[in-house]
Amino acid sequence: MTDIVSEINPQVFDANLPDIYEIEMQPLDPSYAATNFKIGSALTIFSALILTFVRLQPWFDWYVDLHIGLTIGASVLTAICLLFTLYKKIADPLKSYALREYDLSFQSGWIFRKKVTQPITRIQHIELKRGPIDRKIGLATLQVFSAGGALHTFEIPGLALSKAQKLRQYILQHKDTITHG
Repeated sequence: MTDIVSEINPQVFDANLPDIYEIEMQPLDPSYAATNFKIGSALTIFSALILTFVRLQPWFDWYVDLHIGLTIGASVLTAICLLFTLYKKIADPLKSYALREYDLSFQSGWIFRKKVTQPITRIQHIELKRGPIDRKIGLATLQVFSAGGALHTFEIPGLALSKAQKLRQYILQHKDTITHG
């Protein structure tokens, strides 16, 4: 009886486990990271201008406490924008994806690394999302929805529109091939 069970459901040993980090990942479009850096830099400069205006404006005679509070608030905003921009400058180029015959993977993060792999047979549907900036630079975000989940499982940003459309079409066609023979 145990021989029949072991033939149907053989045990997998540690030596036979595949290494998910050996997948050859594909980088995102370089314009994605460059655009995020430009937007972050613009926000940092804008918040620095607000800080400068609050500190140097001659038109209003503010109370000292209000002036100090606004200066501190604008300084904090500028620091947050600067740190966020620097983080994105380092983290965006580390984002990558891989499409294999039976699954789709996405990797992100600089400090906290994360890799998500979704079997193609578990993909419920896929959406292409494009905001105004994405449309301007020709990029798209591929949102992957798994079966049984209301929200997307993960999304792959920064794909060239033609590549995102090809990935979506491949997954949809391949999913039907795997499930229906």
